[in-house]
Parts: sequence; structure tokens; C-alpha cells
Amino acid sequence: MPNRPATAVSPAPAPNPPGEYDGASPFPPDGPARRRGGGERVYVTVTAVIVVLPFLALGVSGWLLWGRLISTVDIVLFAVFYVLSGLGVTVGFHRGLTHGSYQAVRPLRTVLAVAGSMSFQGDVIGWVATHRRHHAFTDRPGDPHSPYRYGTHLIGQVRGLLHAHVGWLFRSDATSAERYAPDLLADVDIRRVARAFPVLCLLTLALPFGLGWLIGGSWLYGVTGLLWAGLVRIALLHHVTWSVNSLCHLIGERPFRTRRHDRATNLWPLALLSFGESWHNLHHADPTSARHGVDRGQIDPSAAVIRLFERLGWAHDVRWPTRARIDARRS
Repeated sequence: MPNRPATAVSPAPAPNPPGEYDGASPFPPDGPARRRGGGERVYVTVTAVIVVLPFLALGVSGWLLWGRLISTVDIVLFAVFYVLSGLGVTVGFHRGLTHGSYQAVRPLRTVLAVAGSMSFQGDVIGWVATHRRHHAFTDRPGDPHSPYRYGTHLIGQVRGLLHAHVGWLFRSDATSAERYAPDLLADVDIRRVARAFPVLCLLTLALPFGLGWLIGGSWLYGVTGLLWAGLVRIALLHHVTWSVNSLCHLIGERPFRTRRHDRATNLWPLALLSFGESWHNLHHADPTSARHGVDRGQIDPSAAVIRLFERLGWAHDVRWPTRARIDARRS
């Protein structure tokens, strides 16, 4: 089967028979609409703040940059916090805790869970449960953030792209941790990290402010550190992660076979910013693989970090892909 982009659109399909999904029709409704209670309104409000505030910081950053340069302190702090929190998500939350691509010694497992929590993407148990559910129902009814939710016709694809990128965060569609992450609920250290998520959100903003002030010697460096290494860093990492949910199921190449209806793609422009997560087609073809970028020229920083942990004796039972396993999954 030749590689092909997953961008083709078609006329709006006829409704499916009950209980069936043809891969093109809109997903059936989740159930009867519910009125939002007080707790749910709080959830939506907090989600909106987490999504919108870092994005607004980009506008403030543009204003601060008008006619002046960003400082070296800002650049260094931005890079350090982006790498630490990003690898916490990719190496810790995703390849380690979600898929068991390797086993980490307990201190490393906990540190990575803390680092991932500082990305502002939700508590570790909720993140893992949602992602496991995504793999259980990829691009079919039950997937919490498929871009095919509204069908494959043009308008449906536009709505689906917005839904997969950020809209799903605002839906009343909670994922059961008891069903999808019972192993993490049974882990005392991971439960503690999950409960500490609000504190870690404050810490991920306070640290850039404090370090900026300490290194730069002025509160102004603290403010710009908070802006760049705090809010702008969070906004960029959010949209890179969400782009794997959205763009990496719509555009790109599909050199490997996936399950029926699964349209995960490889999207090379996101490879570095996502630490190798945008080699998404191989990941969905072989979810437990510790390496996602397996072909020549496919840079995978997360796999390199896992290799380093393995050599240091901090990770074991790493599921490295073999050539036979890779070839068996090619289209």
C-alpha cells in the first residue's frame, strides 16, 4: 500500500446503522445532554484559564519585544523548562507510564511524573487514562479527541480539527481512571504526584520567576522569566502536544499499518518540538515501542533519553523495536 496523506475529504455520508461505524460518518452522540453543575462549571473555567492564559502571554511577549531584544536569561530558562517539562510528558507520562515502553527505577519514575505535571496538561493519572482510552478507540466512537468525530466531509473535518486540538478539553466526557489506569491508582507515589498537581502548576510558574530574578539580579528579569519560561513555554508545549492529537491524525505519511479506522500519521515538522512524538504512525502501529522514529533521518530525542537512562541503569526492560518487527508492520 503506498504512503498517502490522511487529508482526503468526501461528501457527507449517510447515517450508519445503529451500532456500526464505517470510518466516515459522524460519531453518534455521547448521550443525552446534561445540565452543567457547579463542579463542572469550575472545571470548564479552570480549563479555559489554563488554555487561554498562556496563549495571551504570546501577545504580551510581542508587546515586550517591540523595539527590544529578549534576554539571554529568558532564552536559557525557556529552553531548560521546555525540555524538562516536555520530556516529562513524552518519556514519563507517555512512553513510560501509559505504554510501559520501559521500566524506570522508582525515583526516576516519580521525578518524570513531577516534570510532566509541570507542563500544565493535567494530573498524571488523568493524562494516562485519557491517552489509553484514545488508543483503545482511535478515530472511532469512544476516542476522546479524534478529528473524525464530525465525519470526513469538509465541514466535519474543520470541526473535527478544532475538536481534536482543543475543543475536547471542554466536553463533559470524563475518562474513568478506575477502568483505564488502575495500576497508577494503586501506586502510592504516583497518586501523591497526581494530588500535588495544583501545587506543581504554581511551581512551574514560580520557578522561572525566582530563577530569572536570582540570575538577572532584578525583579524585571523575574517577570520576563515568568512570561517566557513560564507562560509562553506552557503555551507552545500545549499546542505541540495538541497538534499530535489533531494534525498527526489528518496530514502526513502512513508507512505503517494500523488498526481499522486508525489514521495516525508521521509529521516531520513537529519532530524536534515534540521530542519525537510526531512519528505518530509507527507509535500507533506498535504502541509499546520505546522508539517512534525508526527510519533513516527520523530524529527521536525521547528515545535517546530512554537509551541514556538504560545505560545509566535507571531504566530496564526497554522495548526497543527490532528490524523484523518494523518490517512486519510496513504497509
